[in-house]
Amino acid sequence: MQDKQATGKLGESLAAELLEQKGFRILARNYRLRRAEIDLIAASDRLLLFVEVKTRRGDPTFGYPEEAVDRKKAARITGAAGYYIEKTDWKGAVRFDIIAVQLAARAGMPAQLHHFEDAFY
Repeated sequence: MQDKQATGKLGESLAAELLEQKGFRILARNYRLRRAEIDLIAASDRLLLFVEVKTRRGDPTFGYPEEAVDRKKAARITGAAGYYIEKTDWKGAVRFDIIAVQLAARAGMPAQLHHFEDAFY
């Protein structure tokens, strides 16, 4: 279990770096509301992102990371996002993204990140 958590934390850190390189500020990590968790909340001047990060290690034998976000997961995220928007009185645009992180099976190989914008709503 600890290995899985470490993999997830690494993926979230890589995803946050990617968003920062794209000019976003990270506002929250692992934002929780009841049974929902939003991995990253990021913003630019006019856009608020709610990001689900899915990380896998090795080859995609058991599917690609982004395939793990089902309707139930998306509904939980959008519900928590609605609460966050209301709580912070956000007035700009909102987007729900997925960042899929595929970590290399061998040490020293770079991770592959795929940013899916407007992945669900």
